[in-house]
Amino acid sequence: MFCFQCQETAKNQGCTIKGVCGKQEDTSGLQDLLIFNLKGIAVYGKKLQEFGVKDNDTALFVAKALFTTITNANFDNESLIAFVKESLERKKAMQAKFQSAYKAKNGQDFTGSLPEAATWFSDSTAEFAEKAKSVGVLATENEDVRSLRELLILGLKGIAAYAEHAATLGYEDDGVYAFLMEALNSTTEDLSVDEMVGLVLKAGEVSVNTMALLDKANTTTYGNPEITEVNLGVRGNPGILISGHDLKDMEELLKQTEGTGVDVYTHGEMLPCHYYPELKKYDHLVGNYGGSWWHQNQEFESFNGPILMTTNCVIPLKKDNTYLDRLFTTGVVGFVGANHIQERSAGGKKDFSAIIAKAKQCAAPTEIETGKIVGGFAHNQVLALADKVVAAVKSGAIKRFVVMAGCDGRQKSRNYFTEVAENLPKDTIILTAGCAKYRYNKLNLGDIGGIPRVLDAGQCNDSYSLAVIALKLKEVFELDDINDLPISFDLGWYEQKAVAVLLALLFLGVKGIRLGPTLPAFLSPTVVNVLVENFNIKPIGTVEDDIAAMMKGE
Repeated sequence: MFCFQCQETAKNQGCTIKGVCGKQEDTSGLQDLLIFNLKGIAVYGKKLQEFGVKDNDTALFVAKALFTTITNANFDNESLIAFVKESLERKKAMQAKFQSAYKAKNGQDFTGSLPEAATWFSDSTAEFAEKAKSVGVLATENEDVRSLRELLILGLKGIAAYAEHAATLGYEDDGVYAFLMEALNSTTEDLSVDEMVGLVLKAGEVSVNTMALLDKANTTTYGNPEITEVNLGVRGNPGILISGHDLKDMEELLKQTEGTGVDVYTHGEMLPCHYYPELKKYDHLVGNYGGSWWHQNQEFESFNGPILMTTNCVIPLKKDNTYLDRLFTTGVVGFVGANHIQERSAGGKKDFSAIIAKAKQCAAPTEIETGKIVGGFAHNQVLALADKVVAAVKSGAIKRFVVMAGCDGRQKSRNYFTEVAENLPKDTIILTAGCAKYRYNKLNLGDIGGIPRVLDAGQCNDSYSLAVIALKLKEVFELDDINDLPISFDLGWYEQKAVAVLLALLFLGVKGIRLGPTLPAFLSPTVVNVLVENFNIKPIGTVEDDIAAMMKGE
């Protein structure tokens, strides 16, 4: 086993025995084998593109399969085996489609060579584990080539997650699907460093496009987020706690629980559901329970009712946890012993009757906090306040914006982000998205002329909103370069969607990003140097030094 895709990887080098996330060696191997087969599918997908043939159904499968390998998404080997088997079936079908297209154009069979990822097939589950040993990350021996390939693949995982969410709402983009094939195929080829760097930067462009697509899907379906006070307390009814990122699951759950006497609460990255008009209109969407993903061992326990995991992050239960029979998964999420709710049929809805019935058997949630928090500052809402924001900047009331978006995590060093928020001068505004917000969104940081000092745009994909806001401010202030704005980026990362967001920011030309609590282990020293030289990426330092530097625009 070797896995270094998340920020908490062992010794910031790689997990080799068992994942810090809880992933076992055999699970890691199945994920490696799945990625290997996706590369094979992409070989044929890229060649078919050259014949003008596209297969968006298979491309969407590739997106879902990439998504299921994201950190803390799928711990269930049986689910992963099913993904591997389907990948082999789809690879066989893509192979046949390519051979047919080739012969139709050239009048003869294809006899050229192909990478092993495209030609390996097996019907034996027993062979999967053995094959997995030779196709993982370390199969690429050159450290720098490995680093660039993995940076690309991990960015693709984030792009795939966002593309899958958009597709669920009926929004797809041929260009995104084509790039998944192009990029995965490239990892089977011997490319120059410049070519690999070019693909990484192109991934940033596609990430922007995919987040824009998902933003359109979410806002068209559920309305533009509105400034909203979200309750942190509980009521006396039984409840269902929903976590993850899938808004369609939330909508269907709200519809099916309406009038049942069962309340619905958000957890973690589902907090922004309270901002969307078409979701917040449900009276039994009571509030947000708890904090970010890594608190779930305590918070899922005290919630008392069933929990629905729509996407990552799910984490293994501890020995004293008793909520496994109350844990439900759906979509790409898998966890052994949990109840899995099957995918909706075409044009149909998911059936949440089992989790609703479970809720009715459970006690009401135990209250763990009270009060309210405010969010809903996505691009449409902030731009509606643009005149007020611009006036505050011009008057000197707002000296600087600090983007503190991204992920939360378990490491104590993440207290850095809380301390930065607490110690930033009172004339600064924090722009946030993703679960990083939980490090400071319940602090009383006040406001500047009625503008809250923490503006929460939403989920991690809503980092797109922060980019839109920055670009609009650049336009308003008639600047040529986004880096001339009074904005600093101080980001926390954990999993692969954060990698996609980082690549998007690099594509948009943002420089001087601070990244923490550590730089990714998958970046070799050479690749780090490339990022430093071209984008001035830097690791976080001390709270005092970083605040001083950011306030000077450094």
